[in-house]
Amino acid sequence: MKPKVYIDGQAGTTGLQIHQRLAGRGDIELLDIEPERRKQEARRSELINEADLVFLCLPDAAAREAVALCTNPRTRIIDASTAHRTAPGWAYGFAELRGRRERIRAGRRVANPGCHATGFLAGAVPLVELGVLPADYPVACYSLTGYSGGGKPMIAQYEGEGREVGLDSPRTYGLELEHKHLPEMTAQAGLAAQPVFCPVVGDYYQGMETVVMLHNGLLRGRPSAGDLREMLADYYDGQELIHVMPFGQGPGPLAANAMAGRDDLRLYVCGNGDRTALVALFDNLGKGASGAAVQNMNLMLGLPERAGLNL
Repeated sequence: MKPKVYIDGQAGTTGLQIHQRLAGRGDIELLDIEPERRKQEARRSELINEADLVFLCLPDAAAREAVALCTNPRTRIIDASTAHRTAPGWAYGFAELRGRRERIRAGRRVANPGCHATGFLAGAVPLVELGVLPADYPVACYSLTGYSGGGKPMIAQYEGEGREVGLDSPRTYGLELEHKHLPEMTAQAGLAAQPVFCPVVGDYYQGMETVVMLHNGLLRGRPSAGDLREMLADYYDGQELIHVMPFGQGPGPLAANAMAGRDDLRLYVCGNGDRTALVALFDNLGKGASGAAVQNMNLMLGLPERAGLNL
């Protein structure tokens, strides 16, 4: 019997992207809610408890409410919101980090990572785990994103007629330095303090480029950028969705939308003996959201990990 899958919040950007990846698959049964009933709690509860696996593509408060609607002990949940990324009892859905894939496979509740957090953790976590990046290092990071990351309101703002001229240029935001991804970035990397993190939104639909900047002299062993590249390549050896690119062989300027439409991630290590930039290039709607959610579903249901992904 095919596992039954339900997307609660299918009309949102992440939900639509998940639905696109699942709609043509023959190894699952996709449960669809009637459009006129999608806000009816009773109908949503019925589908949540009928499903073997549920994606929650909802605001944080609504995601917590949806979890409370689940009374079927068989139903497994992947939450794409921020609500449970540091919550006890929830596995963190970044399969390529050591030990996470096994927790995802066994998990009843899995929190899908945030997009900016994915780019940050891809470079930072291995170096912390290897003892190279001290937990008390003052980490600085910035991240470029397409406007689809802001959901339907921001998409409408960028694509509307007569839009304001400021939308023509990149815009720095989150200047209070309290971005909602910071708790998971700090906790999952095992850092003693939150990174100084600043996101930037650009006038393009999708794609993300997250940059972590390091002073090599403050790292244990004073490794060069080339040394760090080799460490990351060893860490991700055998992984099919994270590719550590050859050192010194980048394509020149890195376009933040270069991985748009794909569900994998490229990690570039740039710099010299004194300073290093870890650059994660991926799609904020792919490995940064819906692609990662489908990858986690595959693991939880015992299906081929790459099934339904855009690679």
